[in-house]
Amino acid sequence: MANVAVVGAQWGDEGKGKIVDWLSERADVVVRFQGGHNAGHTLVVAGKTYKLSLLPSGLVRGKLSIIGNGVVVDPWALVDEIARLQAMGVAVSPQTLKVAENACLILPVHQELDALRESANSGTRIGTTRRGIGPAYEDKVGRRAVRLVDLADEATLQARVEALLLHHNALRRGLGHEEVDGGALLEKLRAVSGKILPYADAVWRRLADLKAEGRRILFEGAQGALLDVDHGTYPFVTSSNTVAGQAATGSGLGPGAVDYVLGICKAYTTRVGEGPFPTEQKNEVGERLGTRGHEFGTVTGRKRRCGWFDAVLVKQTVLTGGIDGIALTKLDVLDGFSEIKVCTGYRIDGRTVDHLPAFAGAQARVEPQWETMEGWEESTQGARSWAELPATAIKYIRRIEELIGAPVALLSTSPDREDTILVKDPFAP
Repeated sequence: MANVAVVGAQWGDEGKGKIVDWLSERADVVVRFQGGHNAGHTLVVAGKTYKLSLLPSGLVRGKLSIIGNGVVVDPWALVDEIARLQAMGVAVSPQTLKVAENACLILPVHQELDALRESANSGTRIGTTRRGIGPAYEDKVGRRAVRLVDLADEATLQARVEALLLHHNALRRGLGHEEVDGGALLEKLRAVSGKILPYADAVWRRLADLKAEGRRILFEGAQGALLDVDHGTYPFVTSSNTVAGQAATGSGLGPGAVDYVLGICKAYTTRVGEGPFPTEQKNEVGERLGTRGHEFGTVTGRKRRCGWFDAVLVKQTVLTGGIDGIALTKLDVLDGFSEIKVCTGYRIDGRTVDHLPAFAGAQARVEPQWETMEGWEESTQGARSWAELPATAIKYIRRIEELIGAPVALLSTSPDREDTILVKDPFAP
């Protein structure tokens, strides 16, 4: 059986929660490999809604769940989310959840710096969740982070906090804010350490053993490819690599561990926060898509920007993400539109281009080139076979496949996990 990586093929919020949940039933292990508690996955199981930010979706299905070294972990958010799931009847224990001992921690100082930057009147506002993700990754690559394993040794912990605050307190002085009390931060870390250290594990070794046993591993991505720190709409991106290649680095397994990459994308396009959005509809169409699609962020509650499907961008993420097949979600949101537009190309300064350029100035000047397709009046909500879909809806799906250069492997027609049409089983060899 194949191992599968699930990644977002747009700007996140594509409906990965449902798809990962659907696949979790077929997997033995579910692994988070990047991001932090800025992710937001919503699962609906037996009529009960679970909102996850840091924990892998597989926990709800009773599967061994792993938080890899590529994730930055807020220990207090982790403890709270574990308690919230346990209160809903989900079994979460060191037997069902493993956290990479070498994962870097998000501390209150990171959240404070995130908020200070986003609130500043000067500079570029990214539109972050203000949860400290970016500053934590900065400290990771700056080699001054506190890692989970450091909590187990007092001398090491003190040294790591001292090195961290040497940098942060200089920043805070420059921003006109008071310094962080190192002693108070150490006390907070000591208080939480006993609650999360039991989950610490050398997950790279555990995953290698599971792979050798032939267990099916599902790698669960967060955010989307267009928010990738290298391949996204920089600087309006997250601070980690969100493409499938990170599944190997962020879990400790080699690239050969991923056999199939499933990209998730909506039948239209949404984005939260700042940055370019070529197909955005700041009009009645955008409002209608947002209302029908309930487009509000799981983590922040922020209203999402909405627009028509951008085939240029998804084709680009298919290539940068190594995507083998697409799970197309929220097709039912397009029900009732008499005509539907798809972006098939761009013009910039009078020139035709077939991709979104890396230069931010050029991104801002993109003019989408549209193809208009016939819509459908019939409802696609809850369809579980191609025979239940209107002919024009099938035509729309087939055209998307042609434009993005990847087949639709799964089709989602409602938030209910059973309302899914399987075309290609990602776990099948």
